[in-house]
Amino acid sequence: MKRVLVFSVNGRPVQVEAEPVQPLLDVVRDQLGLLGAHRGCETAYCGACTVLVDGRAVRSCTFLAARAAGREITTIEGLAGEAGLDPLQAAFVEHGALECGYCIPGMILLAKSFLTEHPQPSEAEVRRALGSNLCRCTGYLKMIEAVQAVAAGR
Repeated sequence: MKRVLVFSVNGRPVQVEAEPVQPLLDVVRDQLGLLGAHRGCETAYCGACTVLVDGRAVRSCTFLAARAAGREITTIEGLAGEAGLDPLQAAFVEHGALECGYCIPGMILLAKSFLTEHPQPSEAEVRRALGSNLCRCTGYLKMIEAVQAVAAGR
C-alpha cells in the first residue's frame, strides 16, 4: 500500500507516493526525474547511487524512501548553486577526475559529506573514504587530489 511522503529535494519541497519498501533511488530517478544517482549494484556496495540525506551520504538503492519523510535530500543536480559549480564539482573538473562519469556523482556527494565531518583530512583518510565507492576506470588518484585541493582551500 503506497504512502504519501513529503520531503525536500535540492531545497524544494516534494510530495510523492511510494511503497513502504521502495528504495529512495527509485523515487529520485523514476518519480522526480533526477538521473544523477545511478543504478549500480543495488546492494549498497558500489556507491553509484549515493545521495545526501540531511547532509550525510547514503546509498539510495537500499535507503527506503519512507525514511526520507521530513528530511532534506540532496542529489548531484542540487549541489551547484546560482554562483556556479560547488567547489568539489569544480575541483573534479579541474583535476580531470571525471573518467567515464558513472561513479562521479556518488563520489562527489560522498566527498561532500566526508569533508563536512573531516574538514582537514589526511591523504590516507581521503583514500579510505573514497575507496568505499567503486570506480572501475581509475586508481582514484585524481579524485583524491581534487578532494585534498578543496580541503586545502585551493
